[in-house]
Amino acid sequence: MIMRKELFEQLRGGLVVSCQAFDYEPFYGAEMMAKMAISAKLGGAAAIRASWPENIRAIKKEVDLPIFGINKIMPEVYDKFHDVIITPTLSSARAVVEAGADIVAVDCTLRQGRTPEMIKALLQEYKAELDVLIMAEISTAEEGRIAAAGGADILSTTIAGYTPYSRQMDEPDYRLIEELAETTTLPINAEGRFHRPEQVVQAFRTGAWTVTVGSAITRPHCITQEFIRAIREFEARKMGTE
Repeated sequence: MIMRKELFEQLRGGLVVSCQAFDYEPFYGAEMMAKMAISAKLGGAAAIRASWPENIRAIKKEVDLPIFGINKIMPEVYDKFHDVIITPTLSSARAVVEAGADIVAVDCTLRQGRTPEMIKALLQEYKAELDVLIMAEISTAEEGRIAAAGGADILSTTIAGYTPYSRQMDEPDYRLIEELAETTTLPINAEGRFHRPEQVVQAFRTGAWTVTVGSAITRPHCITQEFIRAIREFEARKMGTE
């Protein structure tokens, strides 16, 4: 296990690459996730974000970078605005720690009727039982303050825009990064809707400690869609001028 101070310094100013795929996507599977992680390391990534124990184990065998581990507990019908799926229980967290995660990410939003006291108790339970850093994934500055009070080691903007009460936008939520930097002393991982390198730079300008990028690097169908969207917009403008 990497020492806490050493890990924080290793991550400062670094890019975390999220290597994830769902079972309906072509790159799904532990072997493919490990290859993505190897590619990310070759490109200079400071750390890897990965979901599910089997993927974390496979990545850990191939790559000597810190791993942000999550355990997505998916319902049969998933509602991204309301369901709490990211490492929601101690047993789900323990599974990714045993697989080799150095940092465990946990949903700390106030969805599904969860109160500030419940979030603090959840974090304190994780801190007491797990010998790793705990990253609180939040969607608002209020949730960030609650998580900080509960003992989180890192705050992450991962869920900004994915709760019904947070700001909805196509760009990263730079304002949230600034708010967290101004109101807490914890390292901030900026994540969510990063599509271009200049957006990552802007996140660091606004106070991020690390930035996580996923779909724009490791999901080829999403990358392809961005190119197709640009072509369609060009064609529409062209038609409008003829």
